[in-house]
Amino acid sequence: MTDTYSADQIQILENHEAVRKRPGMYIGNTGLRGLHHLVYEVVDNAIDEGLAGYCTRIEVELNADGSVTVTDNGRGIPTEIHPKTGKSFLEAVLTVLCFVGRSSDGYKVSGGLHGVGLAVVNALCEWLQVTVWRQEQIYSQHFEKGIAVTQLTAKPNPENLTGTSICFKPDVEIFHPGIEFDRPTLTSYLRQLAYLNPGLTIIFTDNRSEILGSTSPSIETYCYPDGIREYVAYLNSDVEPLHPDIIYLQGDRDGVQVEIACQWHIPRQDNSYSRLFGFANCVQNLDGGTHLKTFQLAVRPVVSAIGRQLGKLKNTDPVLMGNEVLECGFTAVIAVKLPNPEFEGPTKSRLANPEVREIVKSLVEKELMAYLTARPEVAGAIAQQAIETRDAVMAARQARELLRRQNGYKTVIRNRRQPGDRTS
Repeated sequence: MTDTYSADQIQILENHEAVRKRPGMYIGNTGLRGLHHLVYEVVDNAIDEGLAGYCTRIEVELNADGSVTVTDNGRGIPTEIHPKTGKSFLEAVLTVLCFVGRSSDGYKVSGGLHGVGLAVVNALCEWLQVTVWRQEQIYSQHFEKGIAVTQLTAKPNPENLTGTSICFKPDVEIFHPGIEFDRPTLTSYLRQLAYLNPGLTIIFTDNRSEILGSTSPSIETYCYPDGIREYVAYLNSDVEPLHPDIIYLQGDRDGVQVEIACQWHIPRQDNSYSRLFGFANCVQNLDGGTHLKTFQLAVRPVVSAIGRQLGKLKNTDPVLMGNEVLECGFTAVIAVKLPNPEFEGPTKSRLANPEVREIVKSLVEKELMAYLTARPEVAGAIAQQAIETRDAVMAARQARELLRRQNGYKTVIRNRRQPGDRTS
């Protein structure tokens, strides 16, 4: 042990070295979740082009060698020399950590901009090949473990196509379970994105013949004109709806757009819980955030108020609790789009923007209340189901309390008996 401490003992890591040294800091972990997060980051950048109105088609391919190819028909990543880095913009995006390569002029709403970025994906891959169709040229460059190993090359683009294609193979040295992608995980993610972007076509192709057990690739196409309303219908396809129509609310304020689609359903023994999905700029927030929390808090008094209007609840009855309103059989998708999302953590799992609260609260309190007031049969069914859930919870609680008291009484009687006492 030494008491000396100097600058010689401090290790300074370059961009790609820092990511490869501590990958969990950037993608969550080096298991399957982190592996799939690489795909999410690349697809998110293509989705941003769709949000900006320039991309209508995204193709995702799983290749036989373990690589993934993501191609979009957006504008293509710029290739001009960036004045601060001296590199092409394309190379900077793929090699400079935390390089913010987009302005509000180009992307008013973005999901990929606020994530770990393409540089992290590049650093964690054995190799990455990028191709850009832009300005009547086809540009390409090759990288290995986050380092450019070729110069940016260009050749004529006779068809004048536009877009970006990124093909990458995750590094087996980084991902301990291996680099075999899970098909259901990716199809679920891509289907979500198609629901969140009405009119956008996403094509998923699995070319892994050994895993498929077939020489023919498996191809699935996702495109949903009605957006998150179709998503809620899909989620509720295995239950009986309490009311036929999907409730849809929409509003915007100060550049923040909110969409809410929801539907109550008849509870089942194995599926009576709530299913709440929150998204910010098409990125799913697995740990929730201000949009989901506000929605949960706002729905409860609305259902209670409509229940009192219809005579289902007395004025002296307490407000229905959140679990009684939402966990009796309920599905909702809340999608917000905002110019400056604040995510907690690099994997964007929780939204923190406080300005989202007021618009979500207003939508639920005003628009949902107006919707239910105009449809008393729907409102009555929802309130009645919530009340029945409350009564069932109270009855179960009372039964447990009675059983506890009975067991306690029997314990007291046993303890009072002396060793030589007779029992009747």
